[in-house]
Amino acid sequence: MCGIVAAAADKNIVPILVEGLKKLEYRGYDSAGLAVIGADRIERVRSVGRVAELESASADTASPTGIAHTRWATHGVPSERNAHPHVSGSIAVVHNGIIENYESLRSELTAQGYVFTSDTDTETIAHLVDQLLKSDRDLFRAVQAACRRLVGAYAIAVIDHSQPGRVIVSREGSPLLLGLGDDGNYAASDASALLQVTRKMVYLENGDIAELSRDGVRIERLDGTPVERPVHVSELSAAAVELGNFRHYMQKEIFEQPEALANTLEIVGGSKTIQPGIFGAEAATLLNDVDHILILACGTSAHSGMTARYWLEAVAGVPCTVEIASEYRYRTSVPNPRQLIVAISQSGETADTLAALRHAKSLGQTKTLAICNVPESAIVRESALRFITRAGPEIGVASTKAFTTQLAALFLLTLVVAKVRGQLGADQESAYIDQLRHLPVAVNKVLTLEDEITVWARRFADKQHALFLGRGRHYPIALEGALKLKEISYIHAEAYPAGELKHGPLALVDANMPVISVAPADDLLEKLKSNLQEVRARGGELYVFADADSEIPESEGVHMLRLPEHYGLLSPILHVIPLQLLSYHAALVKGTDVDKPRNLAKSVTVE
Repeated sequence: MCGIVAAAADKNIVPILVEGLKKLEYRGYDSAGLAVIGADRIERVRSVGRVAELESASADTASPTGIAHTRWATHGVPSERNAHPHVSGSIAVVHNGIIENYESLRSELTAQGYVFTSDTDTETIAHLVDQLLKSDRDLFRAVQAACRRLVGAYAIAVIDHSQPGRVIVSREGSPLLLGLGDDGNYAASDASALLQVTRKMVYLENGDIAELSRDGVRIERLDGTPVERPVHVSELSAAAVELGNFRHYMQKEIFEQPEALANTLEIVGGSKTIQPGIFGAEAATLLNDVDHILILACGTSAHSGMTARYWLEAVAGVPCTVEIASEYRYRTSVPNPRQLIVAISQSGETADTLAALRHAKSLGQTKTLAICNVPESAIVRESALRFITRAGPEIGVASTKAFTTQLAALFLLTLVVAKVRGQLGADQESAYIDQLRHLPVAVNKVLTLEDEITVWARRFADKQHALFLGRGRHYPIALEGALKLKEISYIHAEAYPAGELKHGPLALVDANMPVISVAPADDLLEKLKSNLQEVRARGGELYVFADADSEIPESEGVHMLRLPEHYGLLSPILHVIPLQLLSYHAALVKGTDVDKPRNLAKSVTVE
């Protein structure tokens, strides 16, 4: 959600800023802008729409120092006047996050004569820094003082025309990192924006403020204490965030799932046993004292947690609860110090999940585990244990490979907890590990069904609504399928446990309501068949994703697509693949913006 790129170098950095913003487009935005230190003033270019429009508008702009931004509207509608950067006097500011006390600051600054030209909370920062510069002309100290007055979440970057060659950045709650280059130094919301110039990254902590110049960086805390942060060499390559031969990033990422799963499961190696240490050195001790698991997540990550609940209770014999992070933190709950808190997030910066994790810890629940795709993210740093999924960069807003690698990580957690609790025999452990090792091959087989799924997708193009059904551990997969369809095709879709049909949703079923069912050959198949008959009896048209040995005949109004093999407890990972492809191809037929669906952001770093 929103993106920042900043640079102080010995060359024209405008192409670097624009290319960095292109790499951050996946985060979601509705306007873009940049500001550089020109010959006699701050030169600012802003546009509503895509970064490509900003690129054209800034073609004649050049400078060695500047800041750039993609905005996802919170305060104020998408418009050029609300787009960042915001200017006050000789300074320009870009900002991610939300300033909660902006109204009181705005009133104070208005009384001092400042005129606001936007509806944003960010303009308050610009005027505040300008006001503070009147008593201390050093930009670093002025930004430091301003940040001490801000309440909320932010990552900011500031330049001052009167102090060329300097960029001041700070973070509190929103991600921001530095890139150390040979010809300059850089900052961005995400490493992918800086791979074009460097792989040497410094991840700022909450409460850090840093100065970038051509020759180096310095970092302090907001109280003025100097600090050093370690330099990390990013394992990402620029090629990893390129589209290649695929039409969209979402399609690319669907087809990267076998590799992503193989990389995530590489930690198991060739072993026939699994060790708690894959979740951290303290895992064996910490997990041995766990009597309940609470999973906190949002969106797709919540669906992975809901799936894991079935595994954890069936295999490990431990009670498990899954809560939407934004709900958990605002309700009165009963803390349990022996409860394992599992926070799941692709980015590791999801504001609601991070806040829920902190709330759980504030209640004395210190047994925490992060499952995340970004090693240096806030959720990882603030958890006692961690498992890093190795999905690689996920650019498409609709999550695909992040979801399946989360499921793989959660199944590993299930096996570890079961083993610690004495619930996992050696033969069963070995069999599960063999299944995990074969998983990338099984997913590859499912991907061969794309052409058949494309035919189904064409029938969805003129539909307004769809119903998804699943039972047991495949109910969360039905939820995920419905989420994918509405995210990128804008077809309204809902998911239900199939047994709930007769308790209300059946009233919606008619010939215009396609019903998609996940129907693996498990112990609930016979029950599911009865539910499908209820649909057919009301004239509903069924699209059934079954296993090769699911005894459901194809007939008029019942379309069947059979997955190559049944995969037992891990079947949810296989069955979500065709649902991803169905949504993708339905969106193609409808002509929507697959990778950047309207109103949505990839990294949701505000409440």
